[in-house]
Amino acid sequence: MTSKPDPENPEWTDEMFARSRGPESLPDELLSSFRKHGGRPRGSNKQPVSLRLDRDVIAKFKATGPGWQSRINEALRRARI
Repeated sequence: MTSKPDPENPEWTDEMFARSRGPESLPDELLSSFRKHGGRPRGSNKQPVSLRLDRDVIAKFKATGPGWQSRINEALRRARI
């Protein structure tokens, strides 16, 4: 199945790519709103996992504000699981 060209979102040409500029060309006030770094800090020994917790448990930790996942981690550590 072939899609129809979208006149409001055309395929980029080689000329368009050649004229494009990187994020450094954005105004400072806009550029400063982007995160500088992402992910875990170097040397972190944390591993991403997926687990199911009761909604009320998650709600209680989230209500304490940013860092709630670290607080769950600490609660598990204190429980010596």
